[in-house]
Amino acid sequence: MTQVSDIRDRSGERTAATAPPARRLRVCHVAYTFYEADNRVIRYAKEMAGRGHSVDVIALRRPDQPMIETVDGVRAIRIQRRSITESTATVYLAKLVWFLTKAFTVLTCLHVKRRYDVVHVHNVPDFLVFSALVPKLTGARIILDIHDIVPELYKGKFGITERSGTFKALLGVERASCSFADHVIVANDLWRDTLLRRSTKRCTSILNYPDVSLFKPRETGVRTHGAPFVFLYPGSLNHHQGVDVAIRAFALARNEMPDAQFHVYGHGPARPMLEQLIQDLQLQERVKIMDRVPIQEMARIIASADVGVVPKRADGFGNEAFSTKILEFMASGVPVIVSRTRVDEHHFNPTLVRFFKPGDERDLATAMLELYHNAGGAQARAAAARTFAHLHSWQRHGGEYRQLVESLVRPAWSGQAAAL
Repeated sequence: MTQVSDIRDRSGERTAATAPPARRLRVCHVAYTFYEADNRVIRYAKEMAGRGHSVDVIALRRPDQPMIETVDGVRAIRIQRRSITESTATVYLAKLVWFLTKAFTVLTCLHVKRRYDVVHVHNVPDFLVFSALVPKLTGARIILDIHDIVPELYKGKFGITERSGTFKALLGVERASCSFADHVIVANDLWRDTLLRRSTKRCTSILNYPDVSLFKPRETGVRTHGAPFVFLYPGSLNHHQGVDVAIRAFALARNEMPDAQFHVYGHGPARPMLEQLIQDLQLQERVKIMDRVPIQEMARIIASADVGVVPKRADGFGNEAFSTKILEFMASGVPVIVSRTRVDEHHFNPTLVRFFKPGDERDLATAMLELYHNAGGAQARAAAARTFAHLHSWQRHGGEYRQLVESLVRPAWSGQAAAL
């Protein structure tokens, strides 16, 4: 795995590690996501709160959640409900714009009272960064965190081409959003190279490192007697994730795995198609799709699985989208089958994961059978992968984010010290 071991300033040059913070910072995250379900946002927020900084998160709300709640020292401010998966681009955009409007209003009011030092805005969408207009005009430093690179994501989700006006418009939004931010964080090295080439020179890649205090092997270390052998996929249900490929592969291998089941946790536009596929293949008793659960429960479910499956397609967005699920399976001591995409070949090798050809259900079925029948070999690979995950965990790399935040506000601290 390419390691992120330095923080770069606006000119792209390496900056020295920052000194301890001169004072308690006030940080606000803005994200069109459910805070309690987004590992990346949680890790950032807890990293700063754990160091004594004040952290707010403006996010989405489920029907049964309070609008304001303090979780592990982080204040979650939930401003908009989202309970229906969007089926069209128009509906999706309308909800994003409405969230932008509400986030702009709430963030402005909070900033007037609290005077945030840093506002960290997470995409999707990129233009959500403009909710921080007032804080920026009054001295706050702005981070745009690109979880998913939007033009390619939109292309895969709604079937547009790179020649289309929509794709070009999204590139324009990306460039404008990156220019507005003081610094851009992106979720993997390949996308960092893309952004440096087309949209910004102020960019740092921070991977979705796993929290190994949360993702760890099950306590017993062995499967309960009589329990089914579980293949597991946790994540979004979109075409590029290739879950339909995994279901077809399981159907091919099921007769040779009599006690095996395939469990899927997630939601997304592909879910109705996947449920119909399960019926068509008569897999209702063997393949189960469940709703997403809080991260703490998901960590337990991952640890209880026998094999993780990450079946992404290698066309377009999926080919370069880094999946945090892989490292979470590794940290939990669970062997994992991974589609041989460009990004995953960049970060992993066959001693850590069992690769299969992207989109090839027969090759994936072969991999499933191999791990089902050869538990010893699978566990040997899982042990090496767990060591790897600990070397590439949030506990080892979370300080990179903190250093970046502190480096952005360092000039203001220096000015305050000089004034004293």
